[in-house]
Amino acid sequence: MPELPEVETMVRDLSPRLTGRRVTAVEAPFTGSVRYPDYPELVDRLVGQEITGVSRRGKYAIFSLASGDALILHRGMTGSVLARERSDPMEQWVRILFRLDDGTELRFQDSRKFGKVFLMEENGAERPLPWNRMGPEPLDSDFSEDALQRRLEGRTALIKPLLLNQEIVAGLGNIYADEALFLAAIHPERRANTLTAEEMTRLYGAIRTVLRNAVEGRGTTFSAYKDIEGRAGSYQGSLQVFHRTGEPCPRCGTAIMRTVVGGRGTHFCPTCQPR
Repeated sequence: MPELPEVETMVRDLSPRLTGRRVTAVEAPFTGSVRYPDYPELVDRLVGQEITGVSRRGKYAIFSLASGDALILHRGMTGSVLARERSDPMEQWVRILFRLDDGTELRFQDSRKFGKVFLMEENGAERPLPWNRMGPEPLDSDFSEDALQRRLEGRTALIKPLLLNQEIVAGLGNIYADEALFLAAIHPERRANTLTAEEMTRLYGAIRTVLRNAVEGRGTTFSAYKDIEGRAGSYQGSLQVFHRTGEPCPRCGTAIMRTVVGGRGTHFCPTCQPR
């Protein structure tokens, strides 16, 4: 599933291309991607609107509109947003597309149909925004070690599922949670309330380091993720443990292990991350 680095890459690429552009038409071969409002109302409210900015919250891409509405997109498990000329051949699995006044269009490609599209007032007056209860942005300057510690304080749950809980930290997913725990030398099945002050410091730094490096690497591609030009990310070559089961740990040489934690495949080094 695209996580914070993949969505941030998309937003940074789209922002200069879309800001000031106007939506001229919408087509949806699969209207089920539209979760709110219904598809006809989305078209009515969106067509003719100017895009005033492109931003991100957690794993959501936000296209701000001159009307005060926001077009909000979550890519789901397999979604990619492609920027294409209208004359370009149509890709397989395009679920919804947005035509713009410069002759380009955004195509939301989503083979498994888990992606979600919303249109609502950006100030949250119409209905709660999808990130209404989401935790802090881990790359923002105001995300501090104290903020992380407060959200984990007293929690007896396993640390890996907690990191995947978007109310703790926004945008972290399976890939980068594994990578951050490895960098911090913390076993994914440790109870959060057993972490020492030193381990909490390491975890805070690891989350920010891994995410920054992944953004610089333009995200991770294993199968479905593509940037707006249809290119794969490059960070998969820098992963230390994720999807490296049986390979030697880059620190100590021990074979990387895979287990299931909180229903998610989890990768770790049993030597560097002792339980």
